[in-house]
Amino acid sequence: MGAVGTASDSAATAEPSAPSAATSSPATPRLGTPGPAKSQTSTPTGATASRPAPPREAQAELDRRLILAAIAYNAPLVKQLIRAGGNVNAKDAIQDSAFLYAGAEGFNDVLRLTLANGADVSSTNRYGGTALIPASEHGHVDTVRILIAAGVPVNHVNNLGWTAMQEAVLLNNGGPRQQEVVRLLLAAGADPSIRDPQGRTALDNAERLGFADIAALIRGRS
Repeated sequence: MGAVGTASDSAATAEPSAPSAATSSPATPRLGTPGPAKSQTSTPTGATASRPAPPREAQAELDRRLILAAIAYNAPLVKQLIRAGGNVNAKDAIQDSAFLYAGAEGFNDVLRLTLANGADVSSTNRYGGTALIPASEHGHVDTVRILIAAGVPVNHVNNLGWTAMQEAVLLNNGGPRQQEVVRLLLAAGADPSIRDPQGRTALDNAERLGFADIAALIRGRS
């Protein structure tokens, strides 16, 4: 099932070089000549102070804004919020994250940002489904390609007993986009013999629904 009605930059900290040891006793300063500099407490040149973690409430608000930006398909804002520390795996009240929303809705620019910043490809939504399952259901061909390449499991079964292939067959119209999704899933190792709660395989459902082209694709890989 879909998500709507259906991710961190680590700053390398340069270690400051140790100061060289003095080879002789310091000379007495001449009149008008500045004496030795007082010790400094600031960060040495070349070192980068680590960014402190925001308070829990601030983090929650940042994550909430990130999810809303993902839902709105506002990729520039998503990028900005991720840089500010937004967690691409943080979930909202209905158990969807910025990553899961982007995958389900085919928002590929946002999806790529979340994947580049630590998205958990095995995370699941409120239906127990990965991002690949609703992407397949909706026929988001390019999204399916991105998610498969990212390593989302192709044979994951959600709480309803359906795989990505089953949803690609059962919950759409069997048209060209669904055919291409099934082709991509099969090429990625999807198992068409996994049965749904009614005991039907993806082939059974394709034939039952009259999706002859999808049935032929599955027969060719069975």
